[in-house]
Amino acid sequence: MYRVPAAATARAATLGGWAWGCGRRGAHQRAGLPPLGHGWVGGLGLGLGLALGVKLAGGLRGAAPAPPPAAPDPEASPQAEPPRQPEQSLAPWSPQTPAPPLSKRFARAIKSSRDLLHRIKDEVGAPGIVVGVSVDGKEVWSEGLGYADVENRVPCKPETVMRIASISKSLTMVALAKLWEAGKLDLDIPVQHYVPEFPEKEYEGEKVSVTTRLLISHLSGIRHYEKDMKKVKEEKAYKALKMMKETMEFDQEKQLKEKGGKSNENNDFVKAKAEQDNEAKGRNSKPGKKKNDFEQGELYLKEKFENSIESLRLFKNDPLFFKPGSQFLYSTFGYTLLAAIVERASGCKYLDYMQKIFHDLDMLTTVQEENEPVIYNRARFYVYNKNRRLVNTPYVDNSYKWAGGGFLSTVGDLLKFGNAMLYGYQVGLFKNSNENLLPGYLKPETMVMIWTPVPNTEMSWDKEGKYAMAWGVVEKKQTYGSCRRQRHYASHTGGAVGASSVLLVLPEELDEDATNNKVPPRGIVVSIICNMQSVGLNSTALKIALEFDKDRSD
Repeated sequence: MYRVPAAATARAATLGGWAWGCGRRGAHQRAGLPPLGHGWVGGLGLGLGLALGVKLAGGLRGAAPAPPPAAPDPEASPQAEPPRQPEQSLAPWSPQTPAPPLSKRFARAIKSSRDLLHRIKDEVGAPGIVVGVSVDGKEVWSEGLGYADVENRVPCKPETVMRIASISKSLTMVALAKLWEAGKLDLDIPVQHYVPEFPEKEYEGEKVSVTTRLLISHLSGIRHYEKDMKKVKEEKAYKALKMMKETMEFDQEKQLKEKGGKSNENNDFVKAKAEQDNEAKGRNSKPGKKKNDFEQGELYLKEKFENSIESLRLFKNDPLFFKPGSQFLYSTFGYTLLAAIVERASGCKYLDYMQKIFHDLDMLTTVQEENEPVIYNRARFYVYNKNRRLVNTPYVDNSYKWAGGGFLSTVGDLLKFGNAMLYGYQVGLFKNSNENLLPGYLKPETMVMIWTPVPNTEMSWDKEGKYAMAWGVVEKKQTYGSCRRQRHYASHTGGAVGASSVLLVLPEELDEDATNNKVPPRGIVVSIICNMQSVGLNSTALKIALEFDKDRSD
């Protein structure tokens, strides 16, 4: 039993007597009743003091080992979540990150985006997903849904570290760009100038050159995980025919609309017959089923490679699938070769050079994935087996493809990276109105080059776009008045064993007048990471970016 100190009891008695005298006794005298004796008042004061002492003791007993607050259930529906209080300030030492004041302005966008992410998460059965959004360079929302570790019931949070997969390619591009700006790297000479260990290549008996520029945009002809050249070529040919047919049909419809005439019954019959013939040819020419990336053995390599040069032996002696520059063939191995080029051009180990870049960009939680080190807040990664049961992914070693898909990061670091790229892209537009602006990490002309679509390329996660230099880019376009308007944006998605990701940058549409009294970066950056493979996230990120852009405009 807790003992109450005598001083506390005496003070309570004094306070009790004062309150009683000023309250009840004063009222008694004001009512014109006979005065009360001092002994009576003192007795009542002592009684009240003892009562307060008992109250204090009871409070102390109840306060003793309070159970810790229950962790929030990440699976709870959005309606069940208590609303955030962004205006509540936190102590400087608090591990929590206070929501920026701007979050009030974007409350509608946050609510709708959270609901969208819950839907996506439930639809694909992802254990956990983390999102981050910045507006004009300021982070306005970051949140985790579900679990980073299902077995130990560790919820996702903004600090959760996950595989970012092919967003690593965009990081590697910064290293190449810095070397190019410094005059240490020529993008258009054969790669053997830097990496003689990579043999010279021929295609159909003709000697051909593989350059750094072609490697960056996946035009080198170097294979991806699929080793069967015949399957790859059949699939490419089938896609080309299908696209050609769709283009021809679109052009025919457009011509008919422009003429304003109607086809007669005979023309309709001929057209229908031609469509049937084309469909039959398409069925006959359709290629055999090709394995997806997650069925390829090389994706699950467990061997540790000491450096990028050593990793080349996986593919350096394989034939080119296409003549360099002629066709797009997405290749992570091409970026393994680019890592070797970075090493030779910089005179540093690839990872050392990348860590310097991460330090400059303030990306303090971004590291290469290694299994031995303890990495705080690292998530576990999951997949569904043939019985649709959630299981841990097998052990993999990504040292052979750090440059193309081997880094770990957080949504916060990815937002910093996206904003650094956006700043460099826009700072040239603001120089006339604000001469005091700091230079971008990359020069404006470099960023324009990086975000300019390259001919003969594809953007698999958005067919409206093209691949540029380690980014997919969709250009601004509007075909009809008061109809769909396509916004200009740049993004890269990622898919790894047990992980999916996206980083999307939606620049503000600026003109010379719009730059007055503003500073870059201007636009929305969205990053999403997930500990489940084969989750398409680009369209989700674009919807979220447009939601925030709408609130920003309002």
